[in-house]
Amino acid sequence: MGAAHDLAVRWAAMLDGAVAPTLTRAQVEQLLDPFAEGLIAAVRGTADSKVAREAAEALVAANYRDPLAVHRSVLVLCKDLVRAVCADPEAPDGEVVRDRAIDVAAEFAAAFTAGLRNAALTEQESTMAAVLVAAREAEARRQLSEARFQAIFDGASVGIGTIDITTGRVVDVNSAMAETLGVPADSMPGRSVADILGPINIGTAFERFQQLITGQVESFRTETVHTRPNGSVTIIDLSMSVVRDSVGKPRFLIGVTVDVTERKQLADQLWYDAHHDSLTGLPNRLLFFDRLAAADGQVGVCYLDLDGFKEINDRRGHTAGDRVLCDVAQRLRAALPENAVAARLGGDEFIVLVEECTGGAELTAVAEKILAALREPFDVAGLSVTVGASIGTALVDTHSTAIDELMHAVDTAMYLDKATRQRR
Repeated sequence: MGAAHDLAVRWAAMLDGAVAPTLTRAQVEQLLDPFAEGLIAAVRGTADSKVAREAAEALVAANYRDPLAVHRSVLVLCKDLVRAVCADPEAPDGEVVRDRAIDVAAEFAAAFTAGLRNAALTEQESTMAAVLVAAREAEARRQLSEARFQAIFDGASVGIGTIDITTGRVVDVNSAMAETLGVPADSMPGRSVADILGPINIGTAFERFQQLITGQVESFRTETVHTRPNGSVTIIDLSMSVVRDSVGKPRFLIGVTVDVTERKQLADQLWYDAHHDSLTGLPNRLLFFDRLAAADGQVGVCYLDLDGFKEINDRRGHTAGDRVLCDVAQRLRAALPENAVAARLGGDEFIVLVEECTGGAELTAVAEKILAALREPFDVAGLSVTVGASIGTALVDTHSTAIDELMHAVDTAMYLDKATRQRR
């Protein structure tokens, strides 16, 4: 039924085993089908890569929340999507296809992270709203509403605690709150918040709590790092509000906590994957240009292209070529000063940004150190392999030079250097 449908079928198969909604394989294929054709077009260069964001949003909306779903989807976009496009005789060059597929996968991962966060926040806000409604009803219709509030309080998957607004002492907490803080539930009532948290956790969140107690604010929400008594560390999304009675008098404080440690770790990993080259671990094109755009003052740029790398791939195979690229990345890390960062743009092209560069002498010294680091032979499976490098450099003021002008300058300088080396 065509390459797009085959890609959707393969993608649906890869999602098997991930924690997912109760959808059949056919329904998952039907969900992914509309995006497969757009993804192929994006990698071919005939459509915008925003389809990757739309696909990620659709999966999150369908209740895919497992990190495994992201991992397997990125594999499909970086492998199966590339194969589907390259199978067309009229497809662009394979390296171009792979670079576009990486960009598409980065878009997907970033959108999936944002979707997860938005979904989690929406769920938490809904829970908070339900808790507050139940708490107010408890004051207005005590006998009826107290049972309802207690059911929400005890059974909630998020941590809930109530605090006496006059004394600042804990009235009650549910088991989820106790688990989040790492403190037994029965030991908290009657104690001050400061005593329960301990000195190590007295920080910004506690300052906001004090403002709540003194009436300076009605509510607050913050993300805070919490160290449990056993030494383990969690990241907590904390919301606190004042609950008032029917005439507006403050009655007590209510706090809701959600342990977002795993979600934060997943978000950090997705960010890293979206901004780093999967082969060498160096920053990728996206992160490099972000760093360049954020740089202030004078910077130096070294644009380098490996000489003879294609011959290594042709004679030794792509595995040997990948090994050389990884070793090049390792040597660049070791050779560069603290104010410089290297990135892989794609293929055998690397670029180095020297921030707060003092001038041409420093930039020339960096370039010479790079060449010296790459001059030594590379050991690939016991074989000695030598590659050269052509380097173009440019020294610019970020306040007055556009990024595209800078890249044109270093690109021209690199090819001039390559031509000079070939004439020798």
